[in-house]
Amino acid sequence: MRTLVIGDIHGCSEALDVLLNELAPGKDDTLVTLGDYVDRGPDSKGVLQRLIALDMQTRLVPLIGNHEILMLDAKEQKIDFESWLAIGGRATMESYAGAPVPEWSAVPKAHWDFMMTRCQRYFESDRHIFAHAGVNFALPLAEQSDDWLFWRRFHDVQAHFSGKTLLCGHTAQKDGRPSIKPGCICIDTWVYGDGWLTGMDVSTDLFIQANQRGQLRRLNLHEVIAQAASD
Repeated sequence: MRTLVIGDIHGCSEALDVLLNELAPGKDDTLVTLGDYVDRGPDSKGVLQRLIALDMQTRLVPLIGNHEILMLDAKEQKIDFESWLAIGGRATMESYAGAPVPEWSAVPKAHWDFMMTRCQRYFESDRHIFAHAGVNFALPLAEQSDDWLFWRRFHDVQAHFSGKTLLCGHTAQKDGRPSIKPGCICIDTWVYGDGWLTGMDVSTDLFIQANQRGQLRRLNLHEVIAQAASD
């Protein structure tokens, strides 16, 4: 039984397909996805379809990211539609409606339900904390604010007082490598840019990465630390 985690997908369904094929999550595995399924990449619709289908294959624990929050806020007119388009929503609406117009009915009800009710704020295992952006090191998880969970950058994050390792995304690592510091690992590796979608088997400290060109590569934790030290 494995615990697997996947970083920010951002509409990159081709990379997701390659990574899922390699990870091959089964019914006894737990697969945590760290949010930001939509916006920026070309196929937000396809990404949500694939995640919903995963419920039949594995124990899926999807977290909500700030871009799902922004999409929901745009629908509810809590933020301006054009403002959302400018920060990644244009690609999302094009994947559903074929054009960057507020055709909310083009988004299936199952996709809204997934974002609104299926996604969790955070997840905790016996050795790890999973959050989209980060956590306040001094507070229990039940007391974490939206600001910390969905908006703070990785440079603000410190090791949590619980001693558990934090796995998060949100802060794009444009060199394509996970960023590691004591007690904290960021696996948003800029797949929608020219980077990689990162998955991790937390029991083996192995990173498996895929990109939109269908390429795969593997890195272990010690390799990433050594590469960062040599930069």
